[in-house]
Amino acid sequence: MDKRNQTRQITVRGLKIGGDAPVTVQSMCNTKTWDVEATLKQIRAFQTAGCDIVRLAVPDVKSAEALSAIREGTDMPLVADIHFDYKLALMAAERGIDKIRINPGNIGGEEHVKAVAEACRVRNIPIRIGVNAGSLEKRLLEKYGHPCPEALVESARDHARLLEKFGFEDICLSLKTSSVPLTVACYRLAAETFDYPLHLGVTETGTEYNGTIQSAVGIGTLLCEGIGNTIRVSLTADPVKEVTAGIAILKAAGLRKGGVKFVSCPTCGRTEIDLIGLATEVEKRVSSIQKDITVAVMGCVVNGPGEAREADYGIAGGVDKGLIFKKGEVVGTYPYDRLLDVLMDMIESEE
Repeated sequence: MDKRNQTRQITVRGLKIGGDAPVTVQSMCNTKTWDVEATLKQIRAFQTAGCDIVRLAVPDVKSAEALSAIREGTDMPLVADIHFDYKLALMAAERGIDKIRINPGNIGGEEHVKAVAEACRVRNIPIRIGVNAGSLEKRLLEKYGHPCPEALVESARDHARLLEKFGFEDICLSLKTSSVPLTVACYRLAAETFDYPLHLGVTETGTEYNGTIQSAVGIGTLLCEGIGNTIRVSLTADPVKEVTAGIAILKAAGLRKGGVKFVSCPTCGRTEIDLIGLATEVEKRVSSIQKDITVAVMGCVVNGPGEAREADYGIAGGVDKGLIFKKGEVVGTYPYDRLLDVLMDMIESEE
């Protein structure tokens, strides 16, 4: 992988984003923010799944007022998502929020932008400028004819300059579209243009299956090019699935360690065991294990023994049975109905 694109660094409740900091995973609550109990319950679910940062919708005063209680109930870094009303951003800053997501151009005149910048500066609260192709300014659509990388980057530049005018540079940028190729092109241009950290995401990707694929292609491409400092996978699904998908993307890009790397081969006519059932169950059983290990489940004698031997633990299938490998050595041959238990006993018994 190429060297990470060098950016400035911001701090969100002690969590570093940008510079040489690890890439972080975000998600957004789909609860009503004013429902403190439900919101905290979902935040705890995010935390258990490995989420680093949680965003909360703040569309009204009732939601903004609830931020104090939410802040008291969790130590997770919290981001307030603000649109149009600068007073909600001020309320969020006063109630312990750790980061604010706004578009400075849509919260009113420059005095409003100045007020938000000042409130965030005195409390060391970063601001994410969120540019979206679906809400691009009319003048930019007229200038460029349609959403394109140059239009989104110009929008981000104009919004950033509004904050910079008042001496505020604790900024993160996102430039999201619902098209994977366009999103990738936008972030590539942004990485060439700005040194602010970049929040990656493909927006409006659909349900879990389609959204995960689009996000993996878009976010994963950029990460493998060294672009991006924090990510959010957007899914029309349980938002905890966004966290697990995000972590999987980081692992696939070689940017997050810890937890089991699971390897299994596709099925073919040489397979002599119920590979799909076995692999599915092994993957499920190892998903909560945090050891930095590789587990392989292979279905035949062609590539199976080699791949299983390269893993920390592995199965190579045969006719109704399989070889169990540990650290490259054959442990033994076991009937199919014992393979899972023997494998898991070995994994769980190791320190």
